[in-house]
Amino acid sequence: MSQELLSSLEYIEKEKGISKEVLLDALRHALISACRKSFSGDEESFDVQIDPKTFRISMFREGKEINDPRFGRIAAQTAKQVIIQKIREAERDSIFTEYSHRQGDIVSGAVHRVEKKAIILDFGKTEGILPAREQSPLDSFRQGNVIRAYVLEVKKTSKGPEVILSRTHPDLVVKFFEMEVPEIHDHLVEVKGVSREAGSRTKIAVSSNDEKIDCVGSCVGVRGQRVKNIVRELGGEKIDIIRYSADVETYIRNAMAPAEIKEIKLEPEKQTAEIWVENDQLSLAIGKKGQNVRLASKLIGWNLDVRSVSQRIPLRDLDGVGEKIEEVLNEAGVRSIKDLARMKIEDLANIPGIGEKTAHKILTAVGKIMRPKIEAEGEPEAGTGASEMIEDAAPAASEENEASHG
Repeated sequence: MSQELLSSLEYIEKEKGISKEVLLDALRHALISACRKSFSGDEESFDVQIDPKTFRISMFREGKEINDPRFGRIAAQTAKQVIIQKIREAERDSIFTEYSHRQGDIVSGAVHRVEKKAIILDFGKTEGILPAREQSPLDSFRQGNVIRAYVLEVKKTSKGPEVILSRTHPDLVVKFFEMEVPEIHDHLVEVKGVSREAGSRTKIAVSSNDEKIDCVGSCVGVRGQRVKNIVRELGGEKIDIIRYSADVETYIRNAMAPAEIKEIKLEPEKQTAEIWVENDQLSLAIGKKGQNVRLASKLIGWNLDVRSVSQRIPLRDLDGVGEKIEEVLNEAGVRSIKDLARMKIEDLANIPGIGEKTAHKILTAVGKIMRPKIEAEGEPEAGTGASEMIEDAAPAASEENEASHG
């Protein structure tokens, strides 16, 4: 028994990194528990001692050593159970440590099965879970497919380590660029920020730490091959590579690409910016359902308000607004086309001196000016104001001509 136990302990100590002292202490307590269950008598009367040199195991009752044949069998079985348990614990701890250190990295695994829309990946030693909420809308995997995913979290559970993965996290894109672009890996090019709507579009800002290196060109690659590889990995998600600038105005102009910005008014203390564009650039600047300006805002960390230059038109230049009507509107707190765009016909008509006919005429004119912004952001609900009056207005600005790579 002693030699067999010694060999087992030496193996565990060498291969699993568990000291003999820890194993012997665990075995001693397990044997005491087993003796209490197997032998009648006072529970406090049993003791077990293990010689640390010879590994001889002895049982004592009331301070006297007992040589009971049953104890040999109990000791052998208990030792086996303790060793198996400790090996399992060591393996779980090893896996937990390994994947804890990989939190925030990319891992690869084959699709093993699907449980309640969650994809279970096989890593060999353990499994990873890609929950439905962390899957990109563009993801479509079958059993056996190899997936690369971002390690979001590693948790200890009663069943062992649980590795939570993500395919929607913004840093997944950053990690793919680090893997694909040597200049980023070597810190010659630095990723300054990223904003992402998984499955649709990502904006990533980069800068160069070497004036001889073009940061955007490095990320795009020859004939766009580097960024194409990342786009392919993401299932076709569009990626805008933005040149970072310490100058906020320049950074905003770059982040709002592909739209051309006419003027920017900054309010640094509020971290907000009013962005003015030509009418034909408005839908491009805002993007489909507001996506372009929303991603640019997340990337920079400022609140960006996009407007067309036509919204600067004086109120008196609108159909139905003369000098007197303008005075009436100003007295009611209406001082811009943007103020009018928020109003309903009945609200405007209720202002003394306006009337329903004039209100209809004014909001029709406002609707023609606001049409590109409304189409870019999506039609508001009926009855919200000037948008109701644009059925016969001029066509909207051309569809967004995305300058996305890939």
